[in-house]
Amino acid sequence: MRARYGAPLKIGAGIAAVGAVGIAYAAGFEARSFRLRRVTVPVLPRGMRPLRVLQVSDIHMVRGQRKKRAWLQSLAGLRPDFVVNTGDNLSDPEGVPEVLDALGPLLDLPGVYVFGSNDYYGPKLRNPALYLLEKTQGRHGLNGNAPAVGVVHNPWEDIRDAFDAAGWVDLNNARGRLKLEGLDLAFTGLDDPHIKRDRYDAVAGGPDCDADFSMAVVHAPYIRSLDAFTAEGYPLVLAGHTHGGQLCIPFYGALVTNCDLDTDRVKGLSTHETAGRVSYLHVSAGCGTNRYTPVRFACPPEATLLTLTARD
Repeated sequence: MRARYGAPLKIGAGIAAVGAVGIAYAAGFEARSFRLRRVTVPVLPRGMRPLRVLQVSDIHMVRGQRKKRAWLQSLAGLRPDFVVNTGDNLSDPEGVPEVLDALGPLLDLPGVYVFGSNDYYGPKLRNPALYLLEKTQGRHGLNGNAPAVGVVHNPWEDIRDAFDAAGWVDLNNARGRLKLEGLDLAFTGLDDPHIKRDRYDAVAGGPDCDADFSMAVVHAPYIRSLDAFTAEGYPLVLAGHTHGGQLCIPFYGALVTNCDLDTDRVKGLSTHETAGRVSYLHVSAGCGTNRYTPVRFACPPEATLLTLTARD
């Protein structure tokens, strides 16, 4: 009996032990191993001075996350020219004070923002395997016209009011401007395509010709949004939402993006092409997780400092 069943039992116990260690690492270390990604993007008109842009995304704040709050506060020391917040600030309806505390030093800087689904609605407990099933079925985001009954509504208005009071520009299906040391920067943004709040018709028309530089901002990088921005000639699109895949396989990468973007572009700088035009796309892996899946593996939490330089 021992000879027959002893080896399989030991193998099973070994696999379970490795799995337990992996979960402990993903939740206890990597999910709190915050990083700063630095990227250079040659998109500015010739002769224009470089711009330093700090992108923060997918904070998913839960009460008590002191290390995340302190790290976010420290980013103000980078002294970027402006901040772009690409949404999903909350993962706890009572986390607004901590979000605003974490972003407090950054709110003293010029900034723009869009919201993600988790700013509007609380997360749900769900089997992570469903993300793989949705990928194979080609289903992503909201299938109907409204969230399911029983979904918690987050106090997103409190975040909006605080951002607006600090002078940050609301880009949810809107256009906006920032004036920086003699420069006039134009922005076009969309509300979250993941829950079908995007209304491109409301902002269509392409980059502002009278601005020194125009760029686009959206939370979830759905292809329909990227196609629209690129077709109209925006040189740069910033997005978040994907968490970089969140649970990745070393030397392989992400399995899902939680939208219809391909996994090759799940995070970092890439390009998007449509209608004979090409835009740069930067997708932030974000610095948080859904409160019900507080793990990251081979995909540490991040913010990005983008240095925009003149085109060659």
